[in-house]
Amino acid sequence: MNRQQIIPQPEEEAFRQERREYRAIRRKQQRRARISVWASISISALLLLAMGFFYLQVQHTTSIATLHPPISGISCDSMEQNGYHIHVHFRIYINGKELTIPTGIGVPTDGSCLYWMHTHTDDGIIHIEAPQKLHNLALDDFMTVWQEGFATLNFPQEMLQPSGWQIFVNGKPFNGVVKSPLLTEVALQPHDAITMEYGSPNPPPDVSYAFPAGL
Repeated sequence: MNRQQIIPQPEEEAFRQERREYRAIRRKQQRRARISVWASISISALLLLAMGFFYLQVQHTTSIATLHPPISGISCDSMEQNGYHIHVHFRIYINGKELTIPTGIGVPTDGSCLYWMHTHTDDGIIHIEAPQKLHNLALDDFMTVWQEGFATLNFPQEMLQPSGWQIFVNGKPFNGVVKSPLLTEVALQPHDAITMEYGSPNPPPDVSYAFPAGL
């Protein structure tokens, strides 16, 4: 056998090396192309999921706003707000008889949302949980939420009377003009003890209130 036929010539070896390099480059390009395709598919899927989630959130928010519209500028939000979070205690006497502040004021029965001012218990503690401290988070706003959205929860008709009320803040008479409780803006501070009295005789107003730990 001819030795020249057994040993590859330099030109043949260079050609084979070039083909190997070319195939290696093609494999890299194919891998990159597959990665690019899957990355595009993944990003598109994530975008579709994000758009779907955003659409559902908008629909949910719109549905809540339709079923439970804002009252006195106070929204009903699907999640609790913690930008401004305080608690006050509220007590009402009508002709000497204490009125129970019921559970669930500001909390729709369908559980879809919470108004920024609401009650979780019937002990008179008002929870104020808003995005920030706002002008419409006074006692009259809570009374308006009670009357307009939750009047079936023992809302007292005496609240509609234009006179006959006394309001005390931490045991001291309210220093503004007292009209109907729905029209008397009493600003609220953390752990205020608010007493409202209609008619007579009524017990002394609360000077303070022992809030549970954590409130």
